[in-house]
Amino acid sequence: MIRLKSKEEIAILRENAELLQAILLRLTEEARPGVATLELDRKAERWIAEIGGRPTFKGYRGYPATICTSLNAEVVHGIPSAQRLLKSGDVLSIDIGMMRKGFCADLATTVLIGDSPEYVYQRRVMQRAAEALQIGIEQARAGQRVGDISSAIQRYINSYGLSVVTNFVGHGIGREMHEEPQVPNYGTAGQGPLLKEGMVLCIEPMVADGPSDLLEIEVLEDGWTALAPGARVAAHYEAMVLVTAEPIVLGIGLFEPQAALVAR
Repeated sequence: MIRLKSKEEIAILRENAELLQAILLRLTEEARPGVATLELDRKAERWIAEIGGRPTFKGYRGYPATICTSLNAEVVHGIPSAQRLLKSGDVLSIDIGMMRKGFCADLATTVLIGDSPEYVYQRRVMQRAAEALQIGIEQARAGQRVGDISSAIQRYINSYGLSVVTNFVGHGIGREMHEEPQVPNYGTAGQGPLLKEGMVLCIEPMVADGPSDLLEIEVLEDGWTALAPGARVAAHYEAMVLVTAEPIVLGIGLFEPQAALVAR
């Protein structure tokens, strides 16, 4: 069932999204060469607790950490580790979720570790994924269909010879982290559930430079890390969007300096 949110519920969702966005930004600033992904995870858990929240990922279906830290061709669900030290040229996707005041927030971003000008290829994949998120958001208007979001993202990504992941999708969000409707990053315009005012959606392109326009990932032996076979680079951005006549972004995983970096 698709749940429409009241003004009071939207206010809490907005506050949670803004707080989580600030934490995600802090994590991007901490993500430097030599830093272990587990260190980022511990900081995220502490910062969430400081604002009166709790991690929604930790313990979810047995997931062991507060955030997901996926490197390079890993698309999503990479598990933080003390042994995984970031190095210059790594592409790091950070996915983070929180429960606070009875409502969830869920955001993701991708950052390039180090600032060498030689990483043009990585920047380009990140740029297209970030642009696809903005294009998807533009379709989140009352009266549209979920398929309008999905189709717009797929067409844009495929037009640059990149692939969208089929195994995982965006979703509604509210009292539960994953609510209806599902929001795939591929599909047909004019199809799917009708978008209505009061819906809150997590729109999250998951993109890789894989060998086909629709990409099925492989899950590694840890049972979580999702790898794009044949890919060098993957990127994941996520925003929480309120559906109205014009979409309203409650929180988004796009920041400076990433915006300047991918625009080069």
